[in-house]
Amino acid sequence: MQSFVNMASTGRMLINAVRIYWKTLFIVLYPLVLLPVFVLNNVASLRCLYVVLLMAGYWVFEALPLPVTSLIPMVLFPLMGVLDSDKVSLCYLKETNMMFVGGLVIAIAVEHCNLHRRVALHVIKTVGCSPRKLNLGLVTVTMLVSMWISNTAATAMMIPIVEATLTELEEQGIGQIFENPFLDGVPSEKIRDANDEDEEQQKRPTKETMCYFMSTAYAACIGGNGCIIGSGTNLTFKGIYETRFDASPGVEFAKWLFLNVPLMLIMMYLTVIWLQFWYMGLFRPNSEDAKKLKVGVQSEQVARKLIKRKLSEMGPMSFHEKAVGCLFLFSVVLWFFRKPQFIAGWAEMITQHKVKDATAALIVVLLLFIIPSSPDFIYIFSKDANKRPNAPSHALLTWKVVHQKMPWGLIFLLGGGFALAEASKVSGMSKLISDHLHGFAMLPRFWVMVISCLFATLLTQFSSNVAVANVVLPVLAEMSVIAKIHPMYLMMPAALSCSFSYCLPVSTPPMAIAAAPCNMSSKEMCKAGLGVVVISLSTLFLVFPLLGPYIWDLDVFPYWVTN
Repeated sequence: MQSFVNMASTGRMLINAVRIYWKTLFIVLYPLVLLPVFVLNNVASLRCLYVVLLMAGYWVFEALPLPVTSLIPMVLFPLMGVLDSDKVSLCYLKETNMMFVGGLVIAIAVEHCNLHRRVALHVIKTVGCSPRKLNLGLVTVTMLVSMWISNTAATAMMIPIVEATLTELEEQGIGQIFENPFLDGVPSEKIRDANDEDEEQQKRPTKETMCYFMSTAYAACIGGNGCIIGSGTNLTFKGIYETRFDASPGVEFAKWLFLNVPLMLIMMYLTVIWLQFWYMGLFRPNSEDAKKLKVGVQSEQVARKLIKRKLSEMGPMSFHEKAVGCLFLFSVVLWFFRKPQFIAGWAEMITQHKVKDATAALIVVLLLFIIPSSPDFIYIFSKDANKRPNAPSHALLTWKVVHQKMPWGLIFLLGGGFALAEASKVSGMSKLISDHLHGFAMLPRFWVMVISCLFATLLTQFSSNVAVANVVLPVLAEMSVIAKIHPMYLMMPAALSCSFSYCLPVSTPPMAIAAAPCNMSSKEMCKAGLGVVVISLSTLFLVFPLLGPYIWDLDVFPYWVTN
């Protein structure tokens, strides 16, 4: 009997040790489990596959920080004879990475001077402040902002505005953020007696609250697809596509907008209709959800007063904001007219050498560090001594701000993905995989695209968007060669699908940021998210095959694929 008790105690301690140190055990044991991948047939393609599977496991389970896992190619590819060190290191600062850095610096400048907040408040004020209009305004602002800055930053900017608006309405006796009377049959008196931690756990958001917070997160994810710099998955696609098909025209900024802005708008406003139907009683006028919103006029007045107060607190628009706003618009013009197709681009007029979007971004970045944030230099010779400056004005942006706010880890994540793509091509790993999927590749191209998107969407609910894109896109590139399909037809929809991570807080940072303040359960998030997934995929499958061929000539298998 005693020995049985001892065994049970030992088993519990062992389980507890595994629970505590499972990441360390996974880091050590997983590479050993994968060894048969190349040991039995030691060729370059299988050694590359070993590294890909190793990184995929570390990415999915986050055994190591994602950026640290992204540095593994720099160690293993040279040592395993897959790719030279200098070739691997070049992948970490490709043109796409530099464009990403430039776009992020411009976004940081907009955030630093608070221009994004001013624009958001003005748009909400213009759209209206009734519950449904306010929701529509917040969604529109988040979507437009997320086109140009990271999804995470856009969500982090908008959630405090949403929270402040709902709190103000509640203080005026209009609406509730959390349900009060009964939670799972427990009277509110007993809940008040619980400790603070229990109270936080027992709070349930109202349906209106969930609609506001979730629609903001979805708007950030969907808006990021509208512009090529709006999401890490877009830039991952651009880098992998241009690395594998280096003779191709590349992914032009203007063409991306022509195709993906319509997709973004359709997905976004269908999502708003779905969420307002699900949470706010839209098209259900007799439902309880719809009746709760009939505090209309008073609610709208309170919300409008709040917006006006926040705008007055910000004061008049400063020179700093105006200058950054002008440079932001200038960057969009440079990107759009670099190679607009319908006229000669500015780059073609200056040089015969290939000029890409990174050059346009870094032109604006340099100006941000040159132009002063205050025009007090014009008073340097003023007769009034009080007007004359005593010290030089700071630039519109300083390196200290960039250093603090730049997500350096994401640059490594992109670079690691590009290293995988390069090694997959050189070693023949992608071709090896696509050969095994030859039967799948021979299906009608629409169904190949559909299945690829469904697979990417499923994976991205549980893992990093960029990591999923890094694993899926190189295989689709080789599959397009075998099936003689335009690579863009398979790769772009799959890249967009990697951003359809709507179902769980772990799916992507915007979902986690939105779920935390309203204490929303994963179950409730999954219900709403599944509807948004269906809307996004349906829109993609209907619009992309119709609009894509007009922009990229997807019906023709291009000559540069096999060159």
